[in-house]
Amino acid sequence: MGKVRTSAFSVSIDGFGAAPRQSLENPFGEGGMVLPGWFLQTRTFRQTFGQDGGSTGLDDEIARKSMENIGAWILGRNMFGPIRGPWPDESWKGWWGPNPPYHTPTYVLTHHARPDIEMEGGTTFHFVTDGIHAALERARAVAGDKDIRIGGGVSLVRQFLQARLLDEVQLAFSPVLLGAGENLFAGIDLPALGYAVVSHVASPNATHVTFARKS
Repeated sequence: MGKVRTSAFSVSIDGFGAAPRQSLENPFGEGGMVLPGWFLQTRTFRQTFGQDGGSTGLDDEIARKSMENIGAWILGRNMFGPIRGPWPDESWKGWWGPNPPYHTPTYVLTHHARPDIEMEGGTTFHFVTDGIHAALERARAVAGDKDIRIGGGVSLVRQFLQARLLDEVQLAFSPVLLGAGENLFAGIDLPALGYAVVSHVASPNATHVTFARKS
């Protein structure tokens, strides 16, 4: 069985993984696009969307490794899109166009049921209405020996942390302060939950910190 992990997850120095007021124009909230700035520069990001160029080095290495050996993804509703409440129709299929970057079965947590969406490149979105444990069980059934990546957003990662379901969390601390938004660490006692830092490295664009759950 592979790991359940969050990888290359961008947060501000003060712990925010998204700014307030997410919208179609502002996927990370107003002013939040500074968070993944380190990732958007990399060759891995550009190749994912069929573009040339991009930086190499530490940030690109971390971005590339974050996408390896994944058998299933789990996303929160906000990570899938800005729509709140019941689905008005079935036209919204994610931020990423016809070929999303997941290329595996991808389970979206929501309170509102919706039929599966089969996309190009091997991604199928499945909508799960009965919580993180049900989503994880379904992901494990298809992932085999590969990892399950908890992609976000902040609320979903917090739920998996609080339930001690994440084996490993790799955060990219961007050198910015947001002051408001969704804080990953608010009210969470990571040592009490059994997590400890196992590595940290820095590039000019981000500090990459990995912590893991003790067995």
